[in-house]
Amino acid sequence: MQSSIQASAKEGQHYPVSELVPHSGDMVLLDTVVSAGEETLVAKLRVREDGLFDRQGRVPAYVGIEYMAQAVAAFAGYHAKCAGEAVKLGFLLGSRQFHSNVDSYQCGDELTVSVERLLQADNGMATFECRVCGEGIEQSARLNVFQPENIEEYLKGKK
Repeated sequence: MQSSIQASAKEGQHYPVSELVPHSGDMVLLDTVVSAGEETLVAKLRVREDGLFDRQGRVPAYVGIEYMAQAVAAFAGYHAKCAGEAVKLGFLLGSRQFHSNVDSYQCGDELTVSVERLLQADNGMATFECRVCGEGIEQSARLNVFQPENIEEYLKGKK
């Protein structure tokens, strides 16, 4: 399901979420990007009952890590688009300090995902502080990500 809802940001750039993340179909979990800035991005989504992670009307809370990772991907995609570059594939290397006050989401829950870039290295490594919030839902984690300059060479083991 590709979202037709647009992303907006301070420069007035608008992009469908599906153009910002290197995912397709049911793996695009974000519905909209509410705002994007130099170091931050805020996205929204409704937990889908027809999604890949639905377990009898509930979605495990650990899927919040994927919501966070897709918001980070949207952040990178937004900045690539604004610079006139192609959206590139990146990798979630790991998460630290994951905290959740729930074990699962109810399908239909409306969530806000916020990410803030804390650190960006020249080699493509970055760290983001992330939050997922909804009615009665509070999650947080730090994600470490990597986006190689040349994905083809990286995957072939040349870099």
